[in-house]
Parts: sequence; structure tokens; C-alpha cells
Amino acid sequence: MKRIQFLQNLSMAVFGISTLGFAGQNMKKNQLKSKNVNKKTIKLSLAQWSLNKSINEGILDPYDFAKVASEYGFSGLEYVTQLYKEIYSKTDKTKAIGTFVKKSLYESQKFGLKNVLIMVDEEGDLSIENQSERLLSIENHKRWVDAAAEMGCHSIRINLYGTTKIERWKEVSKESLLKLSEYASSSKINILVENHGGLSSNAKLLMEVINDINLPNCRTLPDFGNFCIEKRGDECIYEYDKYVGVEELLSKAGAVSAKSYDFDSQGNETTIDFQKMLGLVKKAGYTGYIGVEYEGNRLSEKEGILFTKKLIERFI
Repeated sequence: MKRIQFLQNLSMAVFGISTLGFAGQNMKKNQLKSKNVNKKTIKLSLAQWSLNKSINEGILDPYDFAKVASEYGFSGLEYVTQLYKEIYSKTDKTKAIGTFVKKSLYESQKFGLKNVLIMVDEEGDLSIENQSERLLSIENHKRWVDAAAEMGCHSIRINLYGTTKIERWKEVSKESLLKLSEYASSSKINILVENHGGLSSNAKLLMEVINDINLPNCRTLPDFGNFCIEKRGDECIYEYDKYVGVEELLSKAGAVSAKSYDFDSQGNETTIDFQKMLGLVKKAGYTGYIGVEYEGNRLSEKEGILFTKKLIERFI
């Protein structure tokens, strides 16, 4: 081999090694950057329903919600309207909601937590066939849209309860969602529909409604555990596949509810495969808040909440 050719080959080899080294360093940096991004996108909120027993029994003041969530290591809050009994007992409900907003905002700021959403219950059925009742329900929900905006939330969660006639349910549900979503758009609030029993737990049907409306602020709130479509007494006689349902609803998810009921000695949920569920969440590219909602009976509320939180952190 001629000397000049040898030197050229040697030079190229050295260049190749240094390039590989540079690329390797970049790869390591990108991997670290990727890990940091993943850590930043993991945001956990506490659903207030996890504390419903303590609140309903008078052991815990609902306005101590932010304090408890902070102690348990959460960064976000998901309020439940029905846990504030005084709102529904006051004659001037608008004033009572105003008090709720003021006190909740103060507590969330005091503990440095983000107000994520408000779960609205007991404000009338949005999928009922009677038009006058349905319109009243819409007006009732509008007050919570305003409250959510004042508190810095991104959404309210609503239920689509009402008729059990499928075609009529789709029709009236779309009417209600369209009116609410259009109203909420000016304040940049999302209207989220949860699979929460009845026809709303039929994920395919619910996605038909959401896709037909096709508004950016009309979205879903997939819950890991609420897929019972029909009950006989306390027994579920017709249940939608929860994993199929969550996967379908994730395409338009504005929030995710990690429902849990019970745990084994290894800390695994015994009724829901959390690894599978959270795999679906990651596959969908969801990066918003994941809400912890413990609804079991065997463990204390604190134990159930912290077990669920730890399980999400393990798999996400």
C-alpha cells in the first residue's frame, strides 16, 4: 500500500472513530433528555372521590382536600361537586358556588397545587329526552364551566345519563354536548365525558358521539373501571371490555382516571391490570394528568390512594 493511501485510510479511520464517539455522546445526551422528558410528563392528580367516605362521614372537611393531596405527594386536584353538601342546600346556589371557588382557589394556591378539573354531579341529566329538563341541566352545568375557569382548571367532567334508547341517547347527548362545548370554548374549558355507567360505558357508542361533534374541547375521560352498561340490582350483567374501552376512549382523552379497588401483597391491583392499562396510556401518547381514584373497601383511603400512586409510578 502506498504511503499516501495508508495515511488517507488512517485519517478516515480516526475520523470514523471520533464521529462514533461524538454520536455516542449525543445518543447518551438524547437518552438522558428523553428520560427527563418522560419524568416531566408524569403528572398525578388526586380525585377527591378517593376521600368520599371521610368527607361524607364528617371526618374530613372537603376544603382540606388540597392539604391532604399535598401530604400524599400529588401535584393536581380533581374536585367532586357532590362532596360539597352546602352548595346543594343553599337557596342561592350561584353564591354558594362562588364561595366554593374562592375557598378552593385559596387552598390550592396555599399548597402550590394545580386545579385540574371539576367532576360535576347532581346537576340534572344531560341525555334525558324531556327538552325543558335537558335545557335546565345544561344551564346548571354552565355555572360549573364558569367556576372551573375562575379556578384555573382545564376541564369539567360531565355524565351522559338519561334515556336508554340508543339512537335517541346519541341525538340528545350530542345536543347537550354541543351547547356546553360551544359555551365553554370562550373560557378555554374542556367538556369531558366519563364512561360512568349506562350507555356512556359503551366506549364505541360514546366515541361516535364525540367524533360527530368534532370540537377540540369536547373530549373523553377514560376511567379504568367504569364499564358496566347494565345492572340487575348491584350485579353487573353486561360489561364492556375495559381494556378495549380505555384504548378507544384514549384517542380523545382530556384526562385519565386510574380507578382502583384492591391490592395483593405485592402491591398489584387485583381487578385491573395496571401495567396493561398504563401501557395503553403510553401507547396513545397521552401526557396530561393521571387521576388517582381509589374506590375500595378493604384498605383505608390513605392506603388505597398511596398504593395506586405507587403502582402508576412503577409502570409509567
